Amino acid sequence: MDKRLPPLLVAVFINIAGFSLILPLLPFYGQVFAANSFEIALLFAAYSLGNVFGEIFWGRKSDLWGRRKVLVVTTMLAGLSYVAFAYAPTLWAAIGIRVVSGFFSGTLSVAQGFIADVSAPEKRAKTMGYFGAAFSLGFAFGPVLGGVFAGEEVVAASFRLPIFIAGGLALLASAWCMAVLRDAVEPQGKGRPMPRYSEAFTFVSAQPLLSRLFVISFFGIAAFASMEAIYGLWSEANFGWSAHDLGFAFLAIGGGGLFAQLVLIGPLVARFGEARVIVIGLGLLALSMLLQPVIRMPVSGVLLMGVLMTGHSLAFPSAGALLSRNTPPERQGSIMGLLMASNAIGRIIAPPIFGLIYGSVGHDAPWYFGAAMIGLVVIIGMQAVRLLDQQRAAVDTN
Repeated sequence: MDKRLPPLLVAVFINIAGFSLILPLLPFYGQVFAANSFEIALLFAAYSLGNVFGEIFWGRKSDLWGRRKVLVVTTMLAGLSYVAFAYAPTLWAAIGIRVVSGFFSGTLSVAQGFIADVSAPEKRAKTMGYFGAAFSLGFAFGPVLGGVFAGEEVVAASFRLPIFIAGGLALLASAWCMAVLRDAVEPQGKGRPMPRYSEAFTFVSAQPLLSRLFVISFFGIAAFASMEAIYGLWSEANFGWSAHDLGFAFLAIGGGGLFAQLVLIGPLVARFGEARVIVIGLGLLALSMLLQPVIRMPVSGVLLMGVLMTGHSLAFPSAGALLSRNTPPERQGSIMGLLMASNAIGRIIAPPIFGLIYGSVGHDAPWYFGAAMIGLVVIIGMQAVRLLDQQRAAVDTN
């Protein structure tokens, strides 16, 4: 491992721990403003809306300023946005602050750019695995902090301490990047070109395999983000859980992702290939959603969310890797940019829709709806397996 990489991984861990610390609080913080299930889902979606613009803007700025400077500035401003969130006077102010926070936190492309700077192409997949592990570890650690330090009463004061801790972690990440992180390459002096989404869309639409991978990623990530949004409301209604309880439940989500990335995905891909691993991951997603309202027990409520994250962490890194490997080098930037934009749109529009389903159809309906949706996506995943098998057979016969 390049010696310049560990400081970035530490920064990713601290930053994701701060971001994920907020997640178990949102269903209860929204209730401070008498928000319904749709409005609480908007609190989740608002962050992703800011992320879309942040990833594009800060990715280009990191070419101009350098990765280190962008990470220092953005994590500091994200930390200040958490403080503002703790004192939001109204629900719509809180939603607006979440958009701003998402914008300043939209720096995964910057971190990935740093990884590309310090790792050779043949080692990049392994290096991205370290990145994923740091992300999942932060995701496992943060919600526990949020739950431990949240108060029992559903009032604004109960959530200010954990929100301040989230802001403090972001400021710590900023200070860490300033003190320890060093750019691997000099700033280029000009920003990368804006993604040409129209050209990328035309290219993807004409490729049967790529178009199916896009559909898989869009619906799968949309379903996962929606389950995150309604999980707190559902567990409160069924088990009487507070933010404290939900924080520990989120430990299973991060733990499932960490287990998948460190233990499962490498051997499974080596044995079955990415396409079949995508189908396995989607199957776990659908099964976990289907069983959640059927078993309806606190223990299963936690374990099945871990299975949900395991399936997510198997399917979507594999889909991204397969997409990249089947995309010409000259189109990598535009295609991967389109994939990030497509996934972000799913995270923006799906949670409010599932929030509406939760409030108007029934508390269990989002789980069944999500399982049915992913069940249909499994069929598309099996089509991708068949297309790849046909490609290999054609190569073997030539």
